[in-house]
Amino acid sequence: MLLDQNFSLKIADFGFAGPVDGRDGSGYLTTTLGTMNYMAPEIHMKLPYQGPQVDLFAAAIILFIMVSGHPPFVNTMPEDKHYKCLAANRADLFWKIHCKTKGEAYFSDEFKDLVQSMLQLDPTHRPSLSEVFGHPWMQGETPSQEEVKFEFEKRDKKVKESQQKEKEHSMESQKRANMRTSGQAVRAGGDGK
Repeated sequence: MLLDQNFSLKIADFGFAGPVDGRDGSGYLTTTLGTMNYMAPEIHMKLPYQGPQVDLFAAAIILFIMVSGHPPFVNTMPEDKHYKCLAANRADLFWKIHCKTKGEAYFSDEFKDLVQSMLQLDPTHRPSLSEVFGHPWMQGETPSQEEVKFEFEKRDKKVKESQQKEKEHSMESQKRANMRTSGQAVRAGGDGK
């Protein structure tokens, strides 16, 4: 996912695309590709999979991160302590864990419903893309382009300020280390040679 100069979202694929009908025309793919933490369980379990279903799963992880600021689980295997809650149809426990630090009202019921439907262990139980777009959470208010740009400019400024502080701190640490090294050389009785 990329942002252009106006902070408009661009979705890009850097080489992992496959034919929708599968490489053999069956509608299924078998290649293990992508980032481990975004792979749908069927890829981890080395099962044939359909591209749109695994892409939807990855999109749910990205959506969760965008809303919460962190991933929903460590990996997408049913053994993962967080994903296990969803895989075992215990979404209530999954949300309880994630609301512990954010508060009960942080995630709306519509958001919870959408995300847990997109993260279903069984890919045939995941919604289609048109069902996702028709979901009540997707029908809610959205910020204007100007509001998005303002917010991202504010965040960009904050990131740059943080990077500058980090750079200054690093330079100051290096300067102190150099002073200690040169002080040790002088105490050793010479120019350090």
